[in-house]
Amino acid sequence: MKKTVQQSVKFLTAIGLVLVFTVLSGCTTDKQKPIELSVFAAISLTDALGEIGTAFTAESGIKVYYNFEASTTLQRQLEKGASADVFISASPRQVVALETNGLLEAESRQDLLTNRLVLVSDKTAKISVETLDNLAVPEISRIAIGHPNIVPAGTYAKEALTHFGLWETLHSKLIFGMDVRATLAYVTAGNVDIAIVYKTDTTLTENIKVLYQLPPEAYTPIVYPAVIMKSSPRKQLARRFITYLHSMKSGEIFEKHGFAFLVRK
Repeated sequence: MKKTVQQSVKFLTAIGLVLVFTVLSGCTTDKQKPIELSVFAAISLTDALGEIGTAFTAESGIKVYYNFEASTTLQRQLEKGASADVFISASPRQVVALETNGLLEAESRQDLLTNRLVLVSDKTAKISVETLDNLAVPEISRIAIGHPNIVPAGTYAKEALTHFGLWETLHSKLIFGMDVRATLAYVTAGNVDIAIVYKTDTTLTENIKVLYQLPPEAYTPIVYPAVIMKSSPRKQLARRFITYLHSMKSGEIFEKHGFAFLVRK
């Protein structure tokens, strides 16, 4: 009887040690699991944010995963339940829409950057544009802009053309891109004569030339706001990332890619 009790105690002790080891092993695994952050961002930010994400990960150990699309496309994904911690749009319009739907963390918006619109053509094209009225000449038959209902760059372009009374005049010449990079690709592929894109996108290839910079008073100021999603389980890390976007190091990277950096007040 005594031997049986001793065997039972040893068995229960062994089981206890196994359970403790299992729990401790689970804790170790959790600690070793990498910390991740999901960022939805306008496609015009691809190159700059790629560099910034690498630097941020090197300093913090937090891995940043990006989803780059047209801002309105990202807005719709988020409205349908897509999971993200941070959203950076090329226009406040998408941010306001998400805020109206109650999807944003209160008072989390930080305006980061500004941009400009330019007219570009293939580097070898013999096209001269001194004013937007020149776009009406027969020699220019195809003009690419981002789709105004999807792409902020296209919305700004439509505003500019409307400002100068050219939207209806040029409408039959317009080819719509589904994001600003696709709009630029129409030029580099020779599918259009001219495109209206962000100034920052002109740094992506040497095969284009800037013909004209659209007057800033012709369209709404281009502002890139960053916000935290209300559903994010990593709000503290999201704030840390947005703070990093305002840092001097990030500012230098943004400016290298052609953005005008807004210093947080």
